[in-house]
Amino acid sequence: MRHKVIISAISAIAVAAIVGALVVKHRFPFEAAGATQPPAVPTVPVVADTVTSGDVPIYLQGVGTVIAYNTVIVRSQIQGQITKINFTEGQPVKTGDLLAVIDPRPYQAQLDQASPIDGVTGIRQIDLGNIIHPTDPNGLVVVTQVEPISVIFTLPETSLPQIQEHLADGSLKVEAYSQDNTMKLDEGSLDFIDNEIVQTTGSVRFRANFPNKEHRLWPGQLVNAWLLLDTRHDGLTVPAPAVQQGPQGPYAWVINPDGTVATRPVKVAQITGGQALIDSGLSAGEQVVVDGQYKLQPGIHVTILHGKAAEEAAAQDAQRTPIP
Repeated sequence: MRHKVIISAISAIAVAAIVGALVVKHRFPFEAAGATQPPAVPTVPVVADTVTSGDVPIYLQGVGTVIAYNTVIVRSQIQGQITKINFTEGQPVKTGDLLAVIDPRPYQAQLDQASPIDGVTGIRQIDLGNIIHPTDPNGLVVVTQVEPISVIFTLPETSLPQIQEHLADGSLKVEAYSQDNTMKLDEGSLDFIDNEIVQTTGSVRFRANFPNKEHRLWPGQLVNAWLLLDTRHDGLTVPAPAVQQGPQGPYAWVINPDGTVATRPVKVAQITGGQALIDSGLSAGEQVVVDGQYKLQPGIHVTILHGKAAEEAAAQDAQRTPIP
């Protein structure tokens, strides 16, 4: 009987121990798991891009005005009444085209007056039935040559020596863009450098010739002239937003292999078309932060956003940027 009591007591103790262990495991499961995992490292979401290498054109940019090579006021050689007008305003005309006819009865002559150039007619200065005179200051119509056409633009005088140096090796290409640089209007070549420097502005005037076959350049139009000075082979480029300005000059946030970031001073040769050409400070293949820099500190870990998340982050930061 006593032997049975001892066995029963031992069994009760064993059952209690098992139940207690289950209760502890049930009540504190996360405490046990947490003790074996390191705490999570906080990260900052950013948009990044890679430093690329390739051929990069070197441009000098100046503001220019489209100038016609020739503009002619068409005038009558005799006095008489206009009996026929053979052109519409804005019509392209060629040398030899009959523009108007004067009543031939007083002189038994017909006016076969055309512009001495090919061009585009402007606003008509007379109407059918008007009397035209050889001395009329406005003439019949103004014809302006548009093919080819020129653009006169200015650049700082400091750029003159390098332009002359490259011009000695051959012609230099010039591209004409709209004022906001969003539309390329035509491609031409540099054909003239003015013979003096404008002392008041420290600039030099240049002229470029454009074929203008599509008539995108119009006399009097303001355009941006991009003079292609050279092409840098194996040039390093990053998106322009990657370059930040600090007290010590331009810099970029570089993403290290371990996911942390650090600032790196950079030297920028030019920023064109949304891309910054880097002279020094970065290497091909490195990743740089192009959006979200305001949240960064040296050594902090980052998470790189992709796709739609990157677009949304860029849009939010654009709203934070104050309008100048």
